[in-house]
Amino acid sequence: MIQLAKTLLIVTILYNLAEGVVAIWSGMVASSIALVAFGADSYLEVAAASLVLWRVGIQDEEYAERIEGRVVRFIGWTFIVLSAAIVFQSAWALVNGAGAEESMVGILLAVLSVTVMPLIAFWKLQIASKGNLQSIAIEAKETIACSALSATLLVGLVANALVGWWWLDAVTALLLAPWLIREGLEGIRGETCHDELQLCSCRPCLYGLKTCRAACCAG
Repeated sequence: MIQLAKTLLIVTILYNLAEGVVAIWSGMVASSIALVAFGADSYLEVAAASLVLWRVGIQDEEYAERIEGRVVRFIGWTFIVLSAAIVFQSAWALVNGAGAEESMVGILLAVLSVTVMPLIAFWKLQIASKGNLQSIAIEAKETIACSALSATLLVGLVANALVGWWWLDAVTALLLAPWLIREGLEGIRGETCHDELQLCSCRPCLYGLKTCRAACCAG
């Protein structure tokens, strides 16, 4: 189980390294805040996945448990940093009337991410729930955030290409900010990392992604 978790984390790191390069490059070419923010999210995902990969490789369980809380708090801060960057850049674009140009590369990248990232995220959640691995579970939520941003990015890029609404790129980027802030604060406060917490392990709650009251998930 641990080896599979490591493999998925490595896949996440490699994919997001490539995704970040393409997203930031195409975003700068098209002046798209949403694409650049998406690229930034990719590198936050790289940082989070790398830290979690290091954590699951620790053999000393007592030491690993101490590191667990630090990992979760770090990931929480990555959510806050990303949301702050999105809000600032989007507000600047709306105030200055800076719209994005059409980006076919960005559209293709968003389609690929919408397809690939949710599969990886739910696989990691399933593994985390079976082993009660808190850091992998919250890192998987950041992968979900990347998936959600991919979906909103795709809608914004397609709509911009079809109807040319200059403001849609910035609005699209803003849609994810509340979710990012909430998850970030939970991670920083340690609300998702308590010794008595047992991660849900059933499909109806999407392996802990949703609130679950099923008997099978009772701690």
